Amino acid sequence: MDYDITFVGHMCFDEIIPFGGKPVVAPGSAVLCGAMVATRVGKKVAAVVKMSKQDEIILQPLKDAGVDIFLIPSDVTTFSRVLHETENIDERKLTIVRTAGLISITDVPPLNSQCVHLAGISDSEFDMALLRGLKSRGYGLSVDMQSFVRQITPVTHEIKFGDVTDKREIVGMMDKVKLDVVEAGILTGTDDLGQAAQIMETWNCPEIVITHSQGVLARVRGKTFYEKFSNKSIVGRTGRGDTAFAAYLSWRLDHSVEESLKFAAALVSIKMESPGPFQGTLEDVNKRLLEEYSSS
Repeated sequence: MDYDITFVGHMCFDEIIPFGGKPVVAPGSAVLCGAMVATRVGKKVAAVVKMSKQDEIILQPLKDAGVDIFLIPSDVTTFSRVLHETENIDERKLTIVRTAGLISITDVPPLNSQCVHLAGISDSEFDMALLRGLKSRGYGLSVDMQSFVRQITPVTHEIKFGDVTDKREIVGMMDKVKLDVVEAGILTGTDDLGQAAQIMETWNCPEIVITHSQGVLARVRGKTFYEKFSNKSIVGRTGRGDTAFAAYLSWRLDHSVEESLKFAAALVSIKMESPGPFQGTLEDVNKRLLEEYSSS
């Protein structure tokens, strides 16, 4: 079987605690958000996920959408808690209550895939041996830098954001890198999206995508592109970056940077208006593109 994109990482349970609201627990992860986007826009998608076999039921939405699943068994399924302590939707306290643990190169089957995206939510999923192993297989590689910047604190399991010792090697191995404005600031020392992307470009990655609350930026071979989001609400904020990058990555296989960035901005804007992974269609995205992005 040939795949356009393979997503690698943990499946997890997300407990979302909104400011002034009641907690809600639902299946989540960067893999879930990303794979649902890619398959819904017509790509052939695989997901290599580490989790407990006892929780396989949470894979059903992916299976129903046509994603091929390759399960790496673990004693537990990762459980993530997201606490919004203020009305600012981007201020979140993250805790990894339990984790399925590191994925090794021997865990990942030798799939025939054009792209492999490392879609982690914390530093408990990937190590340098896995990255080097995947690189040696010749895949077009991409990574979400939250997989390294989000570091689990011993005892409390709270996520702290920290610099990454091997950041230049990680970025230099990638065809594309995804991060948000906070992660960009930690890694490069500036929270100016354009400057951060230029700095990371010097680490030998040809394509860098950075999201923030207002939109998404791409830096590709010396040129910077930007598109604003057009969402009418933020009830589906969780998974914004994962969704935006998956949309960009999927569309970029066959389209220009400009077209792919508009597509990603339109799709993730629709996603943010509803909780959970993207549930729309290509027609929905095309309609949003026509309404909000045709003149830009």
